[in-house]
Amino acid sequence: MSFGLVHIYTGNGKGKTTAAFGLAIRAAGNGYKTFIGQFLKGVKYGELEIEKFTKGLVQVKQFGKKTFVHQITDEDIALAKKGFEECKNAVFSGNYQIVVLDEINVALYFKLIELKDVVELLKSRPEGVEIVLTGRYAPKELIEIADLVTEMKEIKHYYQKGIEAREGIER
Repeated sequence: MSFGLVHIYTGNGKGKTTAAFGLAIRAAGNGYKTFIGQFLKGVKYGELEIEKFTKGLVQVKQFGKKTFVHQITDEDIALAKKGFEECKNAVFSGNYQIVVLDEINVALYFKLIELKDVVELLKSRPEGVEIVLTGRYAPKELIEIADLVTEMKEIKHYYQKGIEAREGIER
């Protein structure tokens, strides 16, 4: 099996991170290793337990504060840059077949990371490493490079009825 394609999961609908984790679980079921770097996230989500269930085939690291309120701070920028460096290291380490940059599109939208750096990473990635980029607002430059782009489109969402994020479903 060959790896090395670029996926983008974007759009305003629910399921982008879930799709990336589903891919990681499928890969782990086949003995492949995945690194997931989560930008703008610093709270405990159920998916952080995946390392236990995949016997270390999936590694997750978060690069964000407990809350992100759309007002950029120096700390947000520093965490995102640190996260991007760790994800780059994972891509070039030879240890992973898949590297997920979860919410990287949102980090780009808020200019926490420079688009040219992500483009360079995608263009210089070694053969055999699949890269997945998630988050709303995928830039057209990344869409052009990607081999697969899936847009999650919200048709209806229970948040509109006042139902809050639920443990085990949204977190």
